[in-house]
Amino acid sequence: MIILWDPDPGALERYRFALGPDTTSLDSSNLVARALHDNAQVDQVVIGKDVPLDEACSLSEAARLDRPELGVILLRARIDVTTLSQALRSGVREVVGADDHTGLADALRRSRELTSRLVGHASGGATRDGKVITVFSAKGGVGKTTLSTNTAVHLASGGQKTLLIDLDLSFGDVAISLQLVPDRSIFDAVSMAGSIDDEALRDLVTTHEPSGLDVLCAPNDPGDADRIPVSTIGELIKVARRCYDYVVVDTPPSFTEHVLGAVDLSDILVLIATLDIPAVKNLRVAIDTLDMIGSPKDARVIVLNRADAKVGLRPEDVESAIKTAIAVNIPNSLSVPASVNRGVPIVLDEPRAPVTVAIKDLVDAHIRPHAVGQEAELVDAHARKGLFRSRR
Repeated sequence: MIILWDPDPGALERYRFALGPDTTSLDSSNLVARALHDNAQVDQVVIGKDVPLDEACSLSEAARLDRPELGVILLRARIDVTTLSQALRSGVREVVGADDHTGLADALRRSRELTSRLVGHASGGATRDGKVITVFSAKGGVGKTTLSTNTAVHLASGGQKTLLIDLDLSFGDVAISLQLVPDRSIFDAVSMAGSIDDEALRDLVTTHEPSGLDVLCAPNDPGDADRIPVSTIGELIKVARRCYDYVVVDTPPSFTEHVLGAVDLSDILVLIATLDIPAVKNLRVAIDTLDMIGSPKDARVIVLNRADAKVGLRPEDVESAIKTAIAVNIPNSLSVPASVNRGVPIVLDEPRAPVTVAIKDLVDAHIRPHAVGQEAELVDAHARKGLFRSRR
């Protein structure tokens, strides 16, 4: 399948001879990135002549890390040495004149042959296809970090190789919540940008010994947050999903660029609220924002924390306000802040507590089945196509 990235609505028909019928035309980098994330059957991207060179090269660089088998072909009205050099350095396979339709068809043929060889080579090794779960709330104080840590600990203690990433880069509390004293943090990845691999990631994580959970902690200095590029976070998550069965991402209570990058790479998005008007309002705004940026609705899981608190609102009121069903209701419990203060996750401290049961229900009913469903689709996609998996 081919994606044509071109802001000109008539471009698809103009290049139809070279591209063939199995082509989708998109007009923005965000839409192209989302399509690449959602559909692994896309094997070629053709970038139109009017797309700025820097944007084209940025997409190619990202694809080179996440989808090395993907072919990127760049169309230009005029090809000069500078354009050619920058494009090839970013991973573009070929640069073709915009009016050379035969040249484009030949370039696509060569690119497909290379893609087939790369996919055949990659299929010989065993790699994980880990699932990324991002936990988000647009309001602080709703229990987001507690849910993130306990979800990750439950997955890890159940035998799944799991990484927890603290993406609250300024004021992350994951380390202190788990009584960890990390030697390294996400900030140390900045110097490795562009060359982060499995070994580098292992050097950055701190292990929570009671559960076997690996944790990538936030920097100790809040000032380091602004010095961490969004691309570095994306690189870390892409490498992590190859090394782990599950990657859980804890986030700050706002849609920062880092958070948006994580959301874009996520398979499951857990959205949390509590029974108070500001939290419900912010959840509604968050859902609207996700709709606006094209985040898939079927990847979202709504969690209501402290759902039995007697504060004048009911779970039904929340569902009515957000126009979405609540997947999991977590009850209120004084055991939760007590476990946080001791640095012991409640899923380990009180394995039969109602809060623990609700968190296990979140994992067992909404996270693991999601992964199993995707694996089934992967098998089906291989049977049909022989090359590419489909994320959904």
